[in-house]
Amino acid sequence: MTRKAGGRLHAAALVAVALVGVAGCGGGAEGRIDPKDAAQVARGEPLYRRHCASCHGATLEGQPDWRQRKADGRLPAPPHDASGHTWHHPNELLVNIVRDGMVPPWAPEGYASDMPAFARVLSDDEIRATLAFIQSTWPAEVWAARAQMAQQRR
Repeated sequence: MTRKAGGRLHAAALVAVALVGVAGCGGGAEGRIDPKDAAQVARGEPLYRRHCASCHGATLEGQPDWRQRKADGRLPAPPHDASGHTWHHPNELLVNIVRDGMVPPWAPEGYASDMPAFARVLSDDEIRATLAFIQSTWPAEVWAARAQMAQQRR
């Protein structure tokens, strides 16, 4: 972990309320996100490129100054690579945010976000495939930290 990890904690706190009671990985085999499943990752990459890259970046880098609020009070799109905070969140929460947008209970009441809801655009299976693609880029250091966070939630 780098010094930046502490800074990411502040951004992660924006949705921390949603972590209470949220399970780690979702249901059975059909409901899983598996970044080692080459077929699922292959399905997810073009979905990411089509629906997510315009905001979150072609290389998952996010928008510049993603921790600093814009003039309208909203935060820029965060990175989904190891430098961001996506990996801090359980899979079920990630699916819910992509499906429903940044709305309660996944975000605090009144939270303003440019994150759209994809429920009418992507199936849950497509959302999981997109997340599998994102997660397939994360290094071992992220997976170790993620496992430790999951253990602490239990």
